[in-house]
Amino acid sequence: MDTMRDRFAPVLSRILDEDPRVAVVLAEIGVAPFAGAAKRHPERVINVGIREQLLVGAGAGLALAGMRPVMHTFASFLVERPFEQVKLDFGHQGVGGVLVSAGASYDVSSGGFTHMSPGDVALLDTLDGWRVHVPGHPDEAEVLLRHAVGGGSDSRSGHGVSDSREYVRLSVQSNREALPVDGERFLSVREGRQGVVVAVGPMLDNVLAATEGLDVSVLYATTVRPFDAAGLRRAVDASGSADVVVVEPYLAGTSTSAANDALADLPHRVLGLGVGRQELRRYGSVEEHIAGHGLDAAALRERISGFLLSRSGAPAGVSA
Repeated sequence: MDTMRDRFAPVLSRILDEDPRVAVVLAEIGVAPFAGAAKRHPERVINVGIREQLLVGAGAGLALAGMRPVMHTFASFLVERPFEQVKLDFGHQGVGGVLVSAGASYDVSSGGFTHMSPGDVALLDTLDGWRVHVPGHPDEAEVLLRHAVGGGSDSRSGHGVSDSREYVRLSVQSNREALPVDGERFLSVREGRQGVVVAVGPMLDNVLAATEGLDVSVLYATTVRPFDAAGLRRAVDASGSADVVVVEPYLAGTSTSAANDALADLPHRVLGLGVGRQELRRYGSVEEHIAGHGLDAAALRERISGFLLSRSGAPAGVSA
């Protein structure tokens, strides 16, 4: 199966053919897969070289000119390194665009910590108005990319194109099967009575394995900002338990405050599981990082069960 990033360039190349407003801005990384599109649309496939601040600044300039820019590189070079440009050139100027990252939290672990970005979503959370998509399968990545580039019907810029600001986080981690995501709501995957587990993007398969036989509901989240507060509340109401676990493939606790806000009028507990703050300096493979951060199925089962047990005084019940 191809990866999300393998899918990215062919899909965006077709979008470039379909929509003359769309442009892609690259910073050397990922240039080769756009060679065909660059020949067809040389004015809309732009490589600025290894200049990540310019990558974002050039994208914002295109947005000011009425284009819909898509900017792509590794997450640490797209969100962290040019963060001031993301904050000012897009947010302060009130224009829209699409950031599409690769590398995720530790996909390029052999490249060292400079190529890892477990804090990217948390960093974007400090800014207003960014929509964040975390697909868990290449098919979902295609749907969410098209959704992000289309930007919905919001258009306040006066240029006739959407000024929505979107972040699409691609990863080599993938669930076995795609689900019908819509760029808006969480999906109910399993129903139970002793808590709700929210699995974000590529965490779904491990969460389903970890909760097999436990009497818990599982929600699947691929668009995490805006956070689907109504969907979480419905799941909690149906479950009858306000114990919530959020399992994210980036910094642990990133969505804890959003879940707390969704349940503000209820007595509740929220456990945030994800990538720890401690840097794993031996790097290792993606699978070793998953295990090192306690995100494999066995570790998740222990952590989720322990959380539920601490409330009930008895193990989580078995589903009917």
